Amino acid sequence: MSSNDIYLFNTLSRSKELFKPIKKVGWLGKVLNQKHEVSMYNCGPTVYDYAHIGNLRTYVFSDILRRVLEYNDLKVHQVINVTDVGHLVSDGDDGEDKMTKALKRENKPLTLAAMNEVGSYYLEKFLEDIRALNIELPRELPKASEHIAEDIEIISKLEEKKYAYRTSDGIYFDTSKFSDYGKLGNISLKNLKEGVRVTTNSGKKNPIDFCLWKFDPKLGWESPWGKGFPGWHIECSGMSRKYLGQPFDIHTGGIDHIPVHHNNEIAQSEAAFGVPLAYYWLHGEHLTVDSGKIAKSAGNSIVLNTIRENNISPLAFRYWLLTSHYRTQVNFTYDAVRAGQNALNRLILILSSYGEGGHSNLEYTARFVTLINDDLDMPKALALVWDLIKDVKISDADKRATIINFDKVFGLDLAATLATSKLKTEEKVFSNESISAEIKALADAREAARKNKDWQKADELRKKIKQAGYDIEDKDVGYILKKI
Repeated sequence: MSSNDIYLFNTLSRSKELFKPIKKVGWLGKVLNQKHEVSMYNCGPTVYDYAHIGNLRTYVFSDILRRVLEYNDLKVHQVINVTDVGHLVSDGDDGEDKMTKALKRENKPLTLAAMNEVGSYYLEKFLEDIRALNIELPRELPKASEHIAEDIEIISKLEEKKYAYRTSDGIYFDTSKFSDYGKLGNISLKNLKEGVRVTTNSGKKNPIDFCLWKFDPKLGWESPWGKGFPGWHIECSGMSRKYLGQPFDIHTGGIDHIPVHHNNEIAQSEAAFGVPLAYYWLHGEHLTVDSGKIAKSAGNSIVLNTIRENNISPLAFRYWLLTSHYRTQVNFTYDAVRAGQNALNRLILILSSYGEGGHSNLEYTARFVTLINDDLDMPKALALVWDLIKDVKISDADKRATIINFDKVFGLDLAATLATSKLKTEEKVFSNESISAEIKALADAREAARKNKDWQKADELRKKIKQAGYDIEDKDVGYILKKI
């Protein structure tokens, strides 16, 4: 594998493939200096409630993907959609629209204006989470409710080509006419037809046919077929085509999107226009809690603010996510994430003790590129950081410069944190000003031992502090003492 080669696991082929972008573009207005531009669509939030940490893992994954591409000197045109209408509770064609459910929950009138109000509120909360996790914002963040014309255009095309038909409650896609249906993830049509997605709509020709336009005489938009709203799947096809064209390079989402949502996107887009929708499909695994998938419907939803309330920073949560590969299911526990926070705090303390003015080490950078280009292997890339720290042949200043360079991919905001730390190096934080001078002296001695990397002495001092009745919590700068 060349150091410039990027390999990604493509759900479509179920194998790791060499990534080859579709097009080149002029860079900085210089036509002769062309670089590849990567077109990437990430399935975004349904803004009817707060995003939970399982949702947020998916966006950290897509952010890492973008950062890896950019680290390889590629320009990325990223789109994350916002679903603010049309996503039914079942993720298929059954149940209540999630936005309508939110209106009822919050005692809002069933109007498009109220739906926009609720959607805008939860979109802003989502963006607050994104910023807290240091996730780069996409070039476009389109709302489904503002792209109804694009949906109608595709549905009309499908109707012309005889892929669409009318039932009592909407316009549906005839999956029997698309021979490749289920090709993403090699989905078994037999299993689907035998009950995985049992339909309650007797007007469907096939149980796995899906809705393109849902009739609703009271709430929705006018269309050639009657008032209503678009199906969830057609919204993504409409928005991705508008901003990225068809085909585009990369489509991402969670693995739960594979059997229904993404196969439906492929079917309707490729049937309408006769070309692939996207060439590379990447999917992040579930984040579980107590070994069960995190989901609002399961009642085990944990949001980012809950993590903050447990004295865990969003960037520590991000660090912990990077310790597992995006295609690996991982179980959330507070103890595990606190271990991630301790590791991040230790890394910041070590870097703050290093001098500035160094240069990125070429050998370690080459090893880093090999790891991140091998299907985004963040766990091994993080392990390389700690190998570098232990390497006595590299100067401390070069270690610092190299790790800050790596953070262009990790996204832990190390440079900004270190800059802030420099202004308050001697800061100490106490939860109780009546703590004795003796205990404070022990804590200061432990802090000095940590800066000198005398971990054995630091652990001994921690035990003495605990015996005296206090817990010590390491912070980005200094520490907090708390009475047990």
